Amino acid sequence: MLFSENFEKLIQTLNRFPGIGRKTAQRLAWFMVSQDKNFALNLAETIITTVESFKTCSKCNMLSESDPCPYCTSVERLDSHLCVVENSSDIQILEGMNEYKGRYFVLGHLLSPLDGYGPEQINSQQLMERILTLHPTEIILALKPSAEGEATIHYLWELLKDKEINITRLSTGIPFGGDLEYSNLNTLSNAWKRRYIVQ
Repeated sequence: MLFSENFEKLIQTLNRFPGIGRKTAQRLAWFMVSQDKNFALNLAETIITTVESFKTCSKCNMLSESDPCPYCTSVERLDSHLCVVENSSDIQILEGMNEYKGRYFVLGHLLSPLDGYGPEQINSQQLMERILTLHPTEIILALKPSAEGEATIHYLWELLKDKEINITRLSTGIPFGGDLEYSNLNTLSNAWKRRYIVQ
């Protein structure tokens, strides 16, 4: 097979996308180089423009084009509820339920010491500061039910258990090891409605 260092680098870059295996990455790479060059150049320009326009919200840690983000500045959102998620993309998924009108906080990672993610990497200090500012009556831990998710839920519960705040988590409507993004809205909505106290 004809070897091209640039082409291989493109394949490896595409292969880093979640759910994209090497064969799919190869097909995408061939598609890009076989199209009119303007297609790939416009794509590259769009990626650069979009990536450079996003920043981290100083209040909730969400990736947004503004700081503070729209969820933190909205006067229609409730300070009484704070939903903790792993990634910014989880917020968009939860908003699709049209069930929640509170605030958010994005951890960025789940606890995973083997991968180098400890309390500092999940922004636990920033979360505590956010809680002190908002004084929520309920904190909803909307984290995926995996080993890392369970460890994170337990760690956050230890931090918060002595405060007069209800700490809840989603029910078992989401399969163990499943991501929020792969759950349909009905399953997610049911898990949300049946959330229970962490103890």
